[in-house]
Formats: sequence, structure tokens, C-alpha cells
Amino acid sequence: MPAWRKSSPDSFGQGLVQKGRSLTNQIEVPNSASPDTGSLWSVRRSQSPVIATAIHDGRLMRHDLLPLCALSESERLREEDPFTAFLISGVPNQVVFHRSRFEIDLNRSREQAVYFRPEQAWGLTVWKNGLPASEHLASLTIYDDYYEMLGSFLKSIERNHGEFVLLDVHSYNHRRAGPDIQTDPEQAPDINIGTFSMDRDRWAHVVDPLMDHFRAFRITDKPLAVSENIAFQGKGEQTRFIHEQFPKTGCAIAIEFKKIFMDEWTGQPDNAVLGKLRDAVTAAVPLLERIVGQPR
Repeated sequence: MPAWRKSSPDSFGQGLVQKGRSLTNQIEVPNSASPDTGSLWSVRRSQSPVIATAIHDGRLMRHDLLPLCALSESERLREEDPFTAFLISGVPNQVVFHRSRFEIDLNRSREQAVYFRPEQAWGLTVWKNGLPASEHLASLTIYDDYYEMLGSFLKSIERNHGEFVLLDVHSYNHRRAGPDIQTDPEQAPDINIGTFSMDRDRWAHVVDPLMDHFRAFRITDKPLAVSENIAFQGKGEQTRFIHEQFPKTGCAIAIEFKKIFMDEWTGQPDNAVLGKLRDAVTAAVPLLERIVGQPR
């Protein structure tokens, strides 16, 4: 069976499952470059209606693509979302994607999920001489299998809890013009909540308390700046998929963390800030568990 084919549906109830093999209840090292380049994703299943995903955390690319790629690992890293798997590591249910978005971007539509043109990839030329059709198809197979897995995983949560909240965690650059040139903070909040694809009125009782929760946390003696639909609107494919497939029961919230937890040019993390942001995400779980499924 090729490495990208889906696992048995029975594997979803085994706690923590990685594509192709079961794992014990371990937590992934933040953005680790695992030698197992066949790994696609890890899933942790628990008895909670709260899920978090880090679908842009991955840095791996399959061996056949590496000689075709025009970008170095450091160039790819700048547009990936390193350490987002660590940020969600305290959430009961987790999905972490291990492949680079430059191999397949799960948060784009299927037609746009492989970057062929610079305008799809922040002006970057991704492939030296294009991409063979067979490699394109292999990447799209990963995409299809991921969404098949996600749909089954969320159906099991829905079956057990009636409703669920999924935190779709990402990060974004705020020093694009240079290492010492910062984007206007008014346009670059510490946390951007994206709600474009959801029924905002239906899920206001979830979104508004979550934003207040994050605002209560302080980094370097300043409260976190939290805005809705400022830097990003939450127009990604994963939240759209969830709201289409679970329109009455699934609340998917796109959360973009400004890269205040790292140097976006060198990739060097600030472990103290990372720890505080992880604590903020973890502490949101009991709040959301109290809210989900309550009569309105």
C-alpha cells in the first residue's frame, strides 16, 4: 500500500494514531524534522468535544519532491507555521500534519492545494522545472485522504458529544519588509480570530468568550491583542469544509498567532512566549467544554 493511503477506520478509536502505525500517548516535539519522511499526520483522540489542528506545522517533503523543489528548507520554513503543534499540545483532541505546505496545502481548495505559480506562494518559485503530473496526483491523494480522515474523525466526536469546537491554529509573519520592520500593530494583532465561513450568530456564544479568554492573558506584561477578521478572515479550506459538512454541530475557528513567539527570519523560538501561548490555548479547553452542547 502506498504511504499516502488512508488508515483503517477502526484506528480512530485507538487514542493517538499516526498514519500507518499506532503510537502511545506521546506529544510531538515542536516542528521536529522526523527521519520518517513517510509520516503524514498524527491524530490524538480523547473524550472531549474540543479539537485543535496544526495543519501547517509540518516541514517534511517526500523524497521524490526534494530534488524538484527550488526552495531551501529555510526558505520554506518562513512561510510554514512552526511550533503550532506545540501550541495545541495541551488540547485533548489533536490533528497535526507533518508535511510541508509546499508539498500540499490542506488549507487551500483542491485546485489550489499544490503551488505551481509564484503568485500562489508569496512570490516564490517552488519548482525548478515544473512538477510531473504523477507527483501532482500523489500530493492530491494525500489531500483527499486527509479530508476523508477528518470527516470520519469529526463524525465520531459529533456522535459522542452532539456539537464540537475545532481550533484551526496557524501563525503569520509580521516583519515581511525586513527583520527590524514591524507591521502596524493595528493590522497585525497578536491573535487574529477568523470567522468568515461560520454562521457567526449561531456560534457567538463560543467565539466571544474565547476572544475574551485570550485577552485575559499577558505577554511581557501586556495583554494579548485579539481581533476578529483583521489580518485574516478565516477563509481557509478546512474551516469551510467543517462548516459545510457540520453546519449545525461544528464550530471551526481559525486562529492566527502572530509570530511573537519566534524570529520569523531565523526560525529561532522564544520558549518563554511559546509556553505562555500554549498555556492560553490549553486553558481554553475547560471553557469551551462548559459551553459546547449547553442549551441556548
